[in-house]
Amino acid sequence: MDESTTSLSLAIGARVKQERQTHGWTLDQLAEAAGVSRRMIVNVEQGAANPSVGTLLRISDALGVGLPALVESPRPKPIRVTRSGEGATLWSSEQGGQGTLVAGTESPDVVELWDWTLGPGDQHGSEAHSAGTKELLQIQHGTITVHVADEVVTLNPGDAMTFPGDVAHSYSNLGTAPARFSLAVFEPGVGSGRQHTP
Repeated sequence: MDESTTSLSLAIGARVKQERQTHGWTLDQLAEAAGVSRRMIVNVEQGAANPSVGTLLRISDALGVGLPALVESPRPKPIRVTRSGEGATLWSSEQGGQGTLVAGTESPDVVELWDWTLGPGDQHGSEAHSAGTKELLQIQHGTITVHVADEVVTLNPGDAMTFPGDVAHSYSNLGTAPARFSLAVFEPGVGSGRQHTP
């Protein structure tokens, strides 16, 4: 892991541990609530793991804080600014792809704003998010192929799409040049006791 990834992993780990202790949960209780292994929780809290976005979503849902709260430092001001290059890159690929969380709201109704780049041949698959999750995306550059359940849609620059995020879905760049898109994810009722969709 590079220095920025290590710093982010340590910050996420500290926040997960803080939230777990606030709930009065053991490692096993959080693991069960999130549907991940105890070892994964230990690794995340120690900053020793680079968990998938799906794993972080499961943990943040179980803690009732939403993914943005895990990757941001607590700030007392109602206005939060993320300067260019300061977002939390939670996914990267050997082809130069990156999924960067650039802004988000607090629970219970969490909205995440992402800046995605997929290198040529990149694909990012996502398991189903919790019930009621919606995703919106708009292509900035290149061409992206989106798989949502059994549907496949190809989008070009300027095209936009809305789809349910509570089914398995993926984004692919089948072209020979990098592609970039903005993604907004709406996840209602985080922390309301709802279970993550299997």
